[in-house]
Amino acid sequence: MALGNVNRSMKNRIGYLPEDRKKEGLVLSMNISDNVSLPHIDTFSRLGFVDHRRELQEVERLTKRLRVKAPSIESITAGLSGGNQQKVAIAKWLARSCDLLIVDEPTRGVDVGAKAEIYQLLDEVTCQGLAVLMISSELPELLSLSRRIIVMREGFVTGELPYDRFSQESVLNLMA
Repeated sequence: MALGNVNRSMKNRIGYLPEDRKKEGLVLSMNISDNVSLPHIDTFSRLGFVDHRRELQEVERLTKRLRVKAPSIESITAGLSGGNQQKVAIAKWLARSCDLLIVDEPTRGVDVGAKAEIYQLLDEVTCQGLAVLMISSELPELLSLSRRIIVMREGFVTGELPYDRFSQESVLNLMA
């Protein structure tokens, strides 16, 4: 199945957190609430009308769960720290109830505290049954969060490592 179409991917319950959250993952001029509900506004709509109360309840629930630090869910996303912007980008896919979440460089440009929170969140959602495919150039991130690592170079798989064979050396060998 080709997944190049966003609507088709969403219908197949696949979410994608892009590497560049500012250009591709969020609408920075919109508030937190609108960003979170954007990909699934249809779930809050009936006969073309949005149930704003239900929408706001879901956004509040998710922003609390992800510990988004902002004055309110009406705060403009551009004014948030990088880590909080990333949490908003993650929240919109959690609200969509995806079966697979593809995260590309999930902690790029966020501080150490936000990294730890994002790591904890990704671990939580995988324990709850969400499949997460992580693309990362940070080796410690891969080694600590993954259950299996597949190394690719120039578009081809060079090897696969199960959890019990993880080490920096084994990954670097596959990369070389």
